[in-house]
Amino acid sequence: MSAPLTLILGGARSGKSLAAERLITAAPPPWHYLATAEAYDEEMRARIAAHRARRGAGWITEETPLAIAAALARAPGPVLLDCLTLWLSNLLLGGHDIDAETDALEAALAGRPAPVVLVANEVGLGIVPDNALARRFRDAAGRLHQRLAARADRVIFMVAGLEMRVK
Repeated sequence: MSAPLTLILGGARSGKSLAAERLITAAPPPWHYLATAEAYDEEMRARIAAHRARRGAGWITEETPLAIAAALARAPGPVLLDCLTLWLSNLLLGGHDIDAETDALEAALAGRPAPVVLVANEVGLGIVPDNALARRFRDAAGRLHQRLAARADRVIFMVAGLEMRVK
């Protein structure tokens, strides 16, 4: 039987990452932080540094903008994957097969020996994007979230730092 899987969704600055850190640290360390962000500018480097600074001892961070299925397979303990939205952006902009990568992610999640918390931005609550690439991204994110929510034991939606249990 696989360990618990939690999906945390919410808007920007809704408290997703902090909630995920609280959840995963309920399991014994070491905690594995799989980071999908890439620092292309100084502002993003500062954001990444702030995320790293608030996590103390017991955390093992791996920057993995694309190969999250392989990273999940390497991490024997509890995993926080932050964030699926950036991973999806990386796949889309790199011309990768999103369905195949999502299949690989789901296979890696199956039978995990330790808890996993996935963080993602809910991007489907706003207006319909005005360009094809943005609509393709929004639609792909919605499909990804649906697939992972169906698999998850728990789904949490974050609003203004407050957790709403969806599943």
